[in-house]
Amino acid sequence: MAIGNSSQDNGSMMSEINVTPLVDVMLVLLVVFIITAPLLAPQSLKINLPKTESVAKDDKLQKVSLAIDAKGDVSYEAAHLSDVGLAEMLKSRAADPNFQLQIQADEAVNYGRVAQVMAIAQKSGVIKLSFLTITGK
Repeated sequence: MAIGNSSQDNGSMMSEINVTPLVDVMLVLLVVFIITAPLLAPQSLKINLPKTESVAKDDKLQKVSLAIDAKGDVSYEAAHLSDVGLAEMLKSRAADPNFQLQIQADEAVNYGRVAQVMAIAQKSGVIKLSFLTITGK
């Protein structure tokens, strides 16, 4: 009983590469990327991004503009306000449903100070709050 042809196996090397496992791995990777790619896009996360060009202005709103300078001082109509004075002023105006607080904060002011003013506004009953910035083109 002879086991194969031993005359051809003596010292000969296989000169062909078997690419079938490589193709299998590549197809699996392709399927994985096709499945995960939509999950990486912001639209697939159900996030509605704001469109700043189409922001409509509401002229019915009674807008009060506060300025926070680089030192963190709050002023309303060129008069400096303490935190207590700010809370009292906002409580008296926040009852109006058309009231909107606009905050103009210097870019050098600490974020913590802006957060404090926002907290004072929230405790005073302010529902509508916006930030004013300069848009550069």
